[in-house]
Order: sequence, then C-alpha cells, then structure tokens
Amino acid sequence: MERNLKNVLVIAFGFLLLFTAYGGLQNLQSSLNDEEGLGVATLSVVYGALILSSMFLPPILIKKFGCKWTITASMCCYIAFSLGNFYASWYTLIPTSIILGLGGAPLWSAKCTYLTISGNVYAQKAGKLGKDVINQYFGIFFLIFQSSGVWGNLISSLVFQQEQTKGEIPEEQLMHCGASDCFISNTSTNSTKRPTNELIYTLLGIYTGSGILAVLLVAVFLEQIPNDQLESTDEKEKASFWTNFLATFRHLKDKRQCLLIPLTMYSGFEQGFLSGDYTKSYVTCALGIQYVGYVMICFSATNSISSMLFGKLSQYTGRIALFVLGAIIHFSCIISLLLWKPHPSQMPVFFIFPALWGMADAVLQTQTNAIYGVLFVKNKEAAFANYRLWESLGFVIAFGYSTFLCVDVKLYIVLAVLILSMVTYGIVEYLERGKPSETIAEKKQSQTEEKFIQTKI
Repeated sequence: MERNLKNVLVIAFGFLLLFTAYGGLQNLQSSLNDEEGLGVATLSVVYGALILSSMFLPPILIKKFGCKWTITASMCCYIAFSLGNFYASWYTLIPTSIILGLGGAPLWSAKCTYLTISGNVYAQKAGKLGKDVINQYFGIFFLIFQSSGVWGNLISSLVFQQEQTKGEIPEEQLMHCGASDCFISNTSTNSTKRPTNELIYTLLGIYTGSGILAVLLVAVFLEQIPNDQLESTDEKEKASFWTNFLATFRHLKDKRQCLLIPLTMYSGFEQGFLSGDYTKSYVTCALGIQYVGYVMICFSATNSISSMLFGKLSQYTGRIALFVLGAIIHFSCIISLLLWKPHPSQMPVFFIFPALWGMADAVLQTQTNAIYGVLFVKNKEAAFANYRLWESLGFVIAFGYSTFLCVDVKLYIVLAVLILSMVTYGIVEYLERGKPSETIAEKKQSQTEEKFIQTKI
C-alpha cells in the first residue's frame, strides 16, 4: 500500500506543480497578450488541438512508451507553452499552443490508466474490490490537484503587485470597461495595463520552474508499470480506441445526446467568457492585471466547495432543481454584467461575480456529468467522448470569437446558449419522466465514474 500510495502522491503533486503554472497563465492570456487578440486565440488553438489529440494520440503513446514516460513527455508540452510566452508572438504562441493541446489528452489518459491499473493491482493483492481502491486513489489525486487553481493565481497576483501603481485609472478608460469594451481603448490604455517585462519574466520563470519540477518529480520518483500489467490491457485499449472513435459519432443517433449538445457546449462558453473576457474587460481594465489572480482564486475556491456541496445535495433535491438554480444564477450574472459599469470604488463586486459564477459552474459540471452517466449507462465511453468533444468545441468557439466581438455581444451569445441549453435539457427530462429512476448502486457507480472521466487540461 505504501509503495502504491507513493506513486499516487508523485502523480498528484506533479500535476499540482504543472497546473499551478498552466492555470495561472491561462487566466492571464487575454490580459497579457491582448494585442490583436493573441491571448484568446492561443487558448482557442489549445482546445482545438486537444480535440484532435483526444481522438488519436493517447492509446498510441501509452502503448509505445508506457504511462510514466507518456506523462513525462506530455508535461514537457506544457513547459513549451510557458517558454513561448517569454517572447509572445503569433510565431511562438500558436505553435506552442498546438504542442500543449496535443499533449493534453495523452497526459490525462495516462494518468487515469496509471491510477486505475495501480488500484486494481493492489486490490488483487489485498483482496479488496478494485473500484474501492481506485476511488480512493482518485480521491487523493483530486484533493491535491484541485488546489492548483489557488496557488497559480496567488503567485501571479503577488508578483504583479510588486509593481508600483501608476495612480488612479482615468475615467475615460473606465467608460470602456465591462460590457462597453469594444476594442476602442486597447491601444491608448495598453501601457497602463501591462506590467513591466521584468515582472512578466519573473512570473514566467516561476511558472516554467514549477513545470520543470513536475517533470523531474515524475521522471525520477514515479515507477513504471510493468509491461505484463500494461500489455494485459493493450488489446482491449486498441479495440476500444477504434470502437469508441466510431461509436462517438454513432452515439449522435440518440436524440437525447443531440439535445444535450447545447448544455455541454454551454460549459465551454461560460468558462471561456470568465477566463477570457471577464478577467480582461472587467478586472484588468478597471483594477489592473494584479487583481486577476485574486479574482480567479475566488472562483476556484467557490467552485470547489460548491462542487462538493451540490454533489451531496443532489441526493435530496434531484438534478432538475440544481440545474434550475445554476441557470438562474448565471442568467442573473449575465444580465447584471450587461448593466454594470465597473469602477474601482466597487471592489467587492469584482469578487462577487466570479463567486456566483463558480457556484453555478459547479452545478453545471457535477450535474452534467451525472446526467451523462445516468442516461447512457450502456454507452458511457461514447457518451463521455461526446461530452469532451462538445465542451472543447464550446471553448474553441468562445475563445475564437473573443478577438473580434464586443463584450456585450459575447454576453448576449452566452445568454442565448444558456436559454437554448435549458430548453433542450428540459425536453430531455420530459422524455425521461416516465422511465424508472436509477438504483442506488447505479447512482454510486455514476458518481464514481464521473471523477475518472471528467478531465480537463
């Protein structure tokens, strides 16, 4: 147990170090590299490459190099993105974004495979149920990993606060913040938003160092899974790869899956707006880039706590009530963001919005995964492949149009997708209303599996 637990902790802390860097850097892209929309364009490319990567690369790389070295190599792809930001341009960030996206799917797949095989091997030796040990391993992993959102954002804010303030932000600039941001003031206020190169290089150096430490930690201390244990799953993985690839698209014949596409894509739209537009047009514009990290810490903390809370609460309220709650919160936030004129004197409001947004996002993440697990019991692999596909496409579109649409138009788009997703979700619930409810065993199984399958960059 100690040996297996050591490997789980190595992976968990490796991911913690890696995503402390990437998570903080992702939230700063729209503010740091706002010229010609470079920052959000790179994020769009990341998720586009991730879609292609998830379809082809994971089983090939895991079979060829094993889980340990697939994780190590994929982590290097994230470091490449950090290095590309040192000299941010279309010629450095777009290629490194493609590299990161291609490495994202193999990284998460190898991690899931490693923890699953390790859990089954230990369970066999100890005479325990494999799913119980696997659930324990994934619980340890996510307990450590989820804190990366706090540390990465905290580091960015602490570094950028070293810069002396240049006085109050002029009222002329504040007039173009929030929903009124339509690229009018970018050129005139760019110098007041962007920190000095020295501070940017300091932050990127910390992030790059964190990524290198992650690679060294995994490369030195993580044990390779023996070939005989990995090979026992090779044929199954090979068969499931091609089967699932075709089944992903065949699954669209199920009208319930088609009706859930807007809800799944909305997850990408709303997260893309918060990390790409709210951080830039509201926080950076009115307060300064040094506050982006603090604001996103508020989102991460609320999201994490709410995920745990709503996961328990759903047993008593059911998923419909929670979906309605999440929709009302996001609807209210969107309308308020359209009307609100951000001003430094309203400091608490900048934190209230991401807190509420994180609460609603927690509903969306937990309950969307749950409904996929409940509705598509016999086709879980194809269903969750569709989940990753459509959510990633939502990110691609949200970051893609961010470079040329005004913020108020983006908010109207997010609002329209929200309304459409709730209508189509309501139709799904209407179609399912006469069917027998899931058993307690099925409910526990779906809650366990959603932890394994819902993985992000």
